Amino acid sequence: MVARTAPPHLRPYVLGWASHRVSATAPPPSRMLPLNAATLIIDCTGLPAVLTGPRSVASPAGEVGWYDGVAVGLTPAGMSALLGTPMRDLADTAVRLEGARVKELAERLAAAPSWQGRFAVLEEVLTARARPADDDALIMYAWRRLQAPAEGLTVTSLAAELGVSRRYLELGFRRVVGLSPKTVARVARFQRAMEVLRRPGATLSAAVACGYADQSHLSREVRGMTALTPKQLFALVQDVDRLSA
Repeated sequence: MVARTAPPHLRPYVLGWASHRVSATAPPPSRMLPLNAATLIIDCTGLPAVLTGPRSVASPAGEVGWYDGVAVGLTPAGMSALLGTPMRDLADTAVRLEGARVKELAERLAAAPSWQGRFAVLEEVLTARARPADDDALIMYAWRRLQAPAEGLTVTSLAAELGVSRRYLELGFRRVVGLSPKTVARVARFQRAMEVLRRPGATLSAAVACGYADQSHLSREVRGMTALTPKQLFALVQDVDRLSA
């Protein structure tokens, strides 16, 4: 897998993209871990494209699958601007995408000679489709704030910082994101821990430092969100070959 962040002009809509390839003799990945963004998966081997929404628990086995293609992380604004679909409509679920436009994009990606070529195709297509989004700017700002680590940041303190009530944030997140702000913060903490566990030489203690009270707290959260133990999650995310482009 090779991953890249989106160029600056697309970042209101796209978090980044990754090109992936799985050995033909291995079973394809078939689950999505908890995530605060939507993910568009386009496979170049003939499997149908899949669009997954934000989710607070891992997807059921078999809900998604891919061998050779790309995945694009979309913000709430990106869902509305690029696909015309509110992110809330896909929370905790996934849909298969069909049609001539998706087929043409898959063919262009398959014909690209390199990872960089695939990313160039994505940038061209997404730039052409980007339109100003209608999503609430304050809610989008709050969603981004909850993704980044911040000592002592809570939903209540974020609401006070923005000059709105906690109830206002909760209703806005349900309308725009499909998850509550508390759930978004919980998933963001899980994602930060997972990024730590991916690093060479990672330890569970380092994952605990991502905002968990102790290792028992980490274990409860990981089990509740993935049905895995922290050691099983560690083995899962470490078992990825990261290639340099």
